[in-house]
Amino acid sequence: MKIMVVGLGSMGKRRIRLIQAMHPEDILVGVDKNPARIQDVKDTYHIECYDSIEGAITKEAPECAFVCTAPISHGPIIKECLQSGLHIFTEINLLNDHYEENMRLAKEKNCFLFLSSTPVYRGEIKKIKETVQSNQKPVHYIYHVGQYLPDWHPWENYKDFFVGDVRTNGCREIFAIEMPWMIGTFGKVKSFHVLSRKLTGLELKCDDSYLVQLEHENGTQGIFAVDITCREAVRKLEIYNEDLYLEWKGKPDTLMIKDLESGELKQIPTDEYQNVSGYSQFVNEYAYVNELNYFFEKLKEYQVNGEEALRDTYGFKEDFDTLELIDKIENRY
Repeated sequence: MKIMVVGLGSMGKRRIRLIQAMHPEDILVGVDKNPARIQDVKDTYHIECYDSIEGAITKEAPECAFVCTAPISHGPIIKECLQSGLHIFTEINLLNDHYEENMRLAKEKNCFLFLSSTPVYRGEIKKIKETVQSNQKPVHYIYHVGQYLPDWHPWENYKDFFVGDVRTNGCREIFAIEMPWMIGTFGKVKSFHVLSRKLTGLELKCDDSYLVQLEHENGTQGIFAVDITCREAVRKLEIYNEDLYLEWKGKPDTLMIKDLESGELKQIPTDEYQNVSGYSQFVNEYAYVNELNYFFEKLKEYQVNGEEALRDTYGFKEDFDTLELIDKIENRY
């Protein structure tokens, strides 16, 4: 298969690197408007690159597009690729203003429309979901995810990165990354209460710290602390009721469950762990591998069974509701 990767920043390069390792038989082409990025990708990954989607489609005739640009640009790019009949893998979308149009267009063009939600494919998240749901009782949870914004991409100024834009800000991205697996694990959100404020001196036009109290339809309640303030990159989760205590500190070897008979915390085995230099220790490359494997399997299934392949996949329909919830949390209404 010939795959076009649109956007040659950190995520585009990650997708290229992983696809080349997993599917060396596939042909990759890149698209970016930045000449320096194009040259870097040519030199590093030895693939053809173009400065426009139209140019790449005309000369290369790809079958599939990976949309890895800044989230604010996803909607129009997905539309352009769908109009050319390309199957789509897109990174998370922080805006849902083109969702209905692109879902309709994908159906008309018989194109597979796949939305990235990498945490869903993490071994720890799968184990957490399985354990919580097998308990069959409401739980309480406390979850903190935070990291100081300038440390996200230390190689560039946060104001030049999409998380510096109020529409696609850093806290919103954390919500969009984490909420899909949380809703999948704990159930749909029934009600919530928000405390938020600006704690840093960063040049941002939005709050940078949130404390969100959530109540789910099944009775589960939780506190979700989200910030781009914390000077230590943190991901800490506790889940508990009278029959269960789970603890996770963001890496596969930190998922623990309390043995109620012995009173000891015991590790729950999960996936392999792979981290790339320059990223937080909580970024597990193995989850991206799992997600890409799932995408390619589902793409094959879609080509045979159509939309039936999307039955158990977190997609645009579910994400539309998630982003509306995030809008309300950010007090956009």
